[in-house]
Amino acid sequence: MRKPDYKQILKVLNKQVPDRPTLFEFFLNGTLHEQLSKGRFEEKNDGFDYTRKVIHAFAAAGYDYVTQHISDFHFRQNHKESKSTISLNDSSTITDWESYNNYVWLEPEDFPLGHLDRVAAELPDGMKVMVMGPCGVLENAISLVGYDNLCIMIYDEPELAQQIFNDVGSRLLRYYQQAVTYDCVCALISNDDWGFKTQPMLSPADMRKYVFPWHKKIVELGHAHNKPVILHSCGQLEEVMEDIIEDIKFDAKHSFEDIIMPIEQAYEKYKGRIALLGGIDVGFVVTATEAEIAARSAAMVERASKVGGWALGTGNSVPEYVPPENYLSMIDVIRKG
Repeated sequence: MRKPDYKQILKVLNKQVPDRPTLFEFFLNGTLHEQLSKGRFEEKNDGFDYTRKVIHAFAAAGYDYVTQHISDFHFRQNHKESKSTISLNDSSTITDWESYNNYVWLEPEDFPLGHLDRVAAELPDGMKVMVMGPCGVLENAISLVGYDNLCIMIYDEPELAQQIFNDVGSRLLRYYQQAVTYDCVCALISNDDWGFKTQPMLSPADMRKYVFPWHKKIVELGHAHNKPVILHSCGQLEEVMEDIIEDIKFDAKHSFEDIIMPIEQAYEKYKGRIALLGGIDVGFVVTATEAEIAARSAAMVERASKVGGWALGTGNSVPEYVPPENYLSMIDVIRKG
């Protein structure tokens, strides 16, 4: 197992060439947590064993960081049935001014801190934390209102839509304000899906009005504390990439799909302007042979070896349906290369 060195992922996020090829993943899954962390920590049955498992799985796989939330802060929503696929219009909580006025917002400051202190004590030497949010500005607005309802609200009740975005965005900003105070935190992840496979979920004008200003504040917060900020967002975002790079000033972009733009093409288009993370399409990792996965991963490592600003990983995350051997064939290009 190679030793973690968070300075390597920071070099990637700063659009530099790391001293050795570097990995990035948003999250793994329970099967990999068990497989990778086996025998690497002592179970204590103190309510922290799951987090220990995640930390040591990331370390064993060769990551220089682990992703974590800072607390259990979230946005209360009407109950949604848990399924593999759900409707973006399911169980709207806020539909008009009356329901808005009756909604009780939770506050980041009301949730106990201390989780990252326990994480810091468990981290192997050289490893740090990337803090992710309880979803992002647009995702939480959609969850509270419903996608179709939100589109109608922006047209019919723009003041209410603006108020909801402000209530969500300001609380997320305060959540990240808590995170940047920790020395163990090396970067922030603003995770907020913005697009379908053909276009952004809102018009670029509406994204700029309602969504982007709060992300810009989160990025400014991170930069003020010397912590780079990553955008994790699915979807076709070509129409707003200049906003992402030049206006919001994200340090890195994550989530890529071959059907939208293969990572090889995206890297050639944006290298040197923003770091790009992962990109080995999840569908490809599921269906390709181990040899094909290794070959594509190795080719991408070589492509980025001179300019930098890229880390090896999947296009999105590693869900349970990804065969473990296929995932390992990707990361072993670096671990055993």
